[in-house]
Amino acid sequence: APDLLAHKNTVETDQESSLVQAIRKYITVTGDRSILDEKVDGVTVRERMARALDYVLKHRFDPEHGLVWGATTMDWGDVQPEHKWGVELDENSHRTLDIYDNAMFLIAINDYLSLVNDAAQSAHWRKVRDGLRANVRKHLWDEKRRKFIPHIYLDGSPFPKDFDEAAVYYHGGTAVAVEAGLLSRDEIEDSLRQMVDNVLRAGAGSIGLTLYPVYPQGSFKNPIMAPYSYQNGGDWCWFGGRMIRELTRAGLVEEAWRELKPMVTRVLRHGDFHEWWSLDNQPRGSKQYRGSAGVLGMAIVELVAWAQQNQGTSPQAP
Repeated sequence: APDLLAHKNTVETDQESSLVQAIRKYITVTGDRSILDEKVDGVTVRERMARALDYVLKHRFDPEHGLVWGATTMDWGDVQPEHKWGVELDENSHRTLDIYDNAMFLIAINDYLSLVNDAAQSAHWRKVRDGLRANVRKHLWDEKRRKFIPHIYLDGSPFPKDFDEAAVYYHGGTAVAVEAGLLSRDEIEDSLRQMVDNVLRAGAGSIGLTLYPVYPQGSFKNPIMAPYSYQNGGDWCWFGGRMIRELTRAGLVEEAWRELKPMVTRVLRHGDFHEWWSLDNQPRGSKQYRGSAGVLGMAIVELVAWAQQNQGTSPQAP
């Protein structure tokens, strides 16, 4: 497509993980494993998956903590505070460790292990996965607050010293951590309680609320990252829906149904799957955001499947 332009966001460390996850999802839906042997520029998809994972270990891994690093962003976001656009890693960036990047990498490793039949590769990536899982719990889990630490900085923080970033709760990264199997059933329930409390405190529409409390005005040079805007406290079904799916999988079906309703209600009211929602529950960004549509659709499909399999049983049954 010579008439189109593209760029690679280099502040976030989730593209390689997303690629591996996408291939696993395609194979799960279609049953077509032949894609693994298709060649792209002379290299099989199977090998390119391994290369994608290797890239993260070679270029985005901090050996001191045994965790994946990326530039400073808000939760799962892809905008750093040091620039007006904020999508290119450079000498002004502040490298950091966070839960989203590491949970995404864990999911990708598990997906790769489900597809590869190479004993040596499997043994290698199981060892990486187990070490990463242990280091997430060791370094990123705040046991006292029962939440994940927003950032562990490798090169200093870009935010003022009087801002208590440790108090910020990352909704999206927590949902992805649940998907990665990093939280127990009790911790999932406690996480949901904190999310619901954050929604009430913020006056937001759903647990798709990105984070709370928000970063203060002026924290990011990109003006869209003002308080309760975009990734700084905007409300995204794209990630709220992921938490719904994980609640269903954990057997918290009544809670999943309750927290899904406000997301579906506003989609029906406005007639489209908007990218994100403002604090007063108004649509923002793209009108037909595929991420929101896909995640909400799967959340509904999985709730329907649970209902069909558990007719006449308690909604709390696993």
